[in-house]
Parts: sequence; structure tokens; C-alpha cells
Amino acid sequence: MSILYSLGSKPLQIWDKEAASGHVKRPQDEDIQSNVLEIIGSNIQSTYITCPADPAATLGGVSELLIFKCAVTRVKPYICTMPLRMDEGWNQIQLNLADFTRRAYGTNYVETLRVQVHANCRLRRIYFSDRLYSEEELPPEFKLYLPMQKA
Repeated sequence: MSILYSLGSKPLQIWDKEAASGHVKRPQDEDIQSNVLEIIGSNIQSTYITCPADPAATLGGVSELLIFKCAVTRVKPYICTMPLRMDEGWNQIQLNLADFTRRAYGTNYVETLRVQVHANCRLRRIYFSDRLYSEEELPPEFKLYLPMQKA
């Protein structure tokens, strides 16, 4: 289930945005030569997007694999944080929510209520999946194509 696709006609249709100290725009990315969603802000706490837009609604019924990948986590009563190591350029991040929930909280994953993405980043797509798919198994619109380099 895709919850954000930067090439759609209304990529933030089901999202709420807050950009008190920055912006949420859809520029053309030079690396992939495609429109992306850009979330930029001087204060990451006040520049973000949230899905679903309605604070009373939940995502409910989505799969347990959110395509985002993490390492060490810090668990506190109401929040769990994790660092993300990313290489230069575009990255695909995959988060196994069932495994993460089991290791961080010692309990079973039930559902994802909301997704919130803070500044500073560029996004092409956010989606949930029932399992990890190889690059060959993904539909073309879920792949990230980098332009061919001219000789």
C-alpha cells in the first residue's frame, strides 16, 4: 500500500503538512531527473508531514513492513528512536515493524496508526509491503531509476 508517491497529481492528498520554519515542495531532483517531495526546515520539530491528515483517523490495516532500514534503537516509555545510516545520494530504507516491535518492546506488532516524516529530506515514495521484494519483483513505478551516465 503506497501512502506517498511524489509523481502523483496530489502526492500530499492524505497528508497534513507543517512548515513553520521551512517548506514542503515538489522540485525536480537532478540525480534521478524526476519530481520528488522535499521537506526542508531550520527546525526539524516544526517542519514535517503526517499521514493521515485527519488527527482522529488511523492508517489501520496496513502491512507490517514499512519501506525504510535501521540499526541501534533507544526505547523510552512513549517514544523509540533509531539512527539511520544513509549513503550519499538516494537510499531505500526498509523497516520490519514486526521485528522492530518485538525487539524494542517485547510484544507483537498490531498496526501502524500514523507516519510522520520530519525535515530535512527528499522522498520519492513511502509504502507498506507484506514482505521484502527483490528489485526485479517490484512494479516499474516502485523502482528508482538513475539516469544513464553519458560517456
